[in-house]
Amino acid sequence: MDINVVNALTYEDFVQLFGNVVERCPLISAAIWSHRPFKDLEDLEVHITEFIHSLPDSGKEGILRCHPDMAGRDLQSGTLTRESQAEQSQAGMTTLDSAEVLQMYRLNSEYKERFGFPFVICARLNNKADIVRQLSERLKNDRAAERERAIEEVKKSVASGYTILSYLTFKPNCNKLTLQKCLLHLST
Repeated sequence: MDINVVNALTYEDFVQLFGNVVERCPLISAAIWSHRPFKDLEDLEVHITEFIHSLPDSGKEGILRCHPDMAGRDLQSGTLTRESQAEQSQAGMTTLDSAEVLQMYRLNSEYKERFGFPFVICARLNNKADIVRQLSERLKNDRAAERERAIEEVKKSVASGYTILSYLTFKPNCNKLTLQKCLLHLST
């Protein structure tokens, strides 16, 4: 799909296609739709990250609360989004032994109790040892510093291009004529 097709999307189709670029936050794609036309995918990513940056602290924490626990209940029950499943799998979080699962449960619980939102990290840029280490280290941060660190991790996921490109490559021949099929594919 090229940027001209993205720019031609209706509001509803745009939100359906990009509604999970930031984990379970369709409001972000809804807000940036009005910034069309985008010059290219990088411009689209810039608008997403600028929107996130412009939010008050409560909005940033809301975005963070939409994220699942790393190697948590959603992973164990199979209810992660397709994107989170792929990221956590790539980072090795789907192959934890029972002791590692318990360690992650303990660390995730401690983290959420301390900060009020789940631990967020761009999983595909890390392996499970890095994730456990960073989770342990970041527990030492104060709330404001950790909120900003977690938001930077969200932006890494968006700015790397992986997230947006993954939406556009599920159906590589997606154009205006096949957009409905692309949207149907994403909703399954």
